[in-house]
Amino acid sequence: MVMKTLLKNGLGIIVMVFAVTVFFSCESNFKEVQRINSVAFAPSGEADTVDLKYTDSGKVKAILVSPKMLDYSNAKYPFTEFPKGIHVTLFDDDQKKSYVDADYAITYAKTDIIDLQGNVKITSSDGKLLQTEQLYYDQKNEWFFTEKQFKYTDEAGGYLEGPGVDFSKDFKVFNMQNSRGEVTKLE
Repeated sequence: MVMKTLLKNGLGIIVMVFAVTVFFSCESNFKEVQRINSVAFAPSGEADTVDLKYTDSGKVKAILVSPKMLDYSNAKYPFTEFPKGIHVTLFDDDQKKSYVDADYAITYAKTDIIDLQGNVKITSSDGKLLQTEQLYYDQKNEWFFTEKQFKYTDEAGGYLEGPGVDFSKDFKVFNMQNSRGEVTKLE
């Protein structure tokens, strides 16, 4: 009789341990299945054929055109993505136009950094051209920078090229790491 009770209680304990193990094992598998099926990011907004005009004091300062825009303002670190590229027309105080083109762009709301990627070109109103594969723009400081290869051509046909450059938005201040080129003196 004592042996039956011990076996019964021992068997009960074994069954209980087994059930708890299976329960936690299933819980773990269930959470894994949920994790696999979850989407890391989902845009809170999506727009096709974007034509955005930025004005200040009644003057158009910039026009951004893009085939697609994805808004991730609901993410922990909000950003806006332009997966099919951008074309931006910038206007200076004299309404002269400069252009920025890239195959892909992403702008981060909290840092005001814009990341331009793929066939990046900046063409100024006076004929200067900068080309690279990736370029960052710090909106707060109005400063461009890259560690990628770049080529800068001035209006007289002179050029600079090499890895890594940072410069002001008006192309007046340049800092280069290791560049080579040919500068033409304007008469």
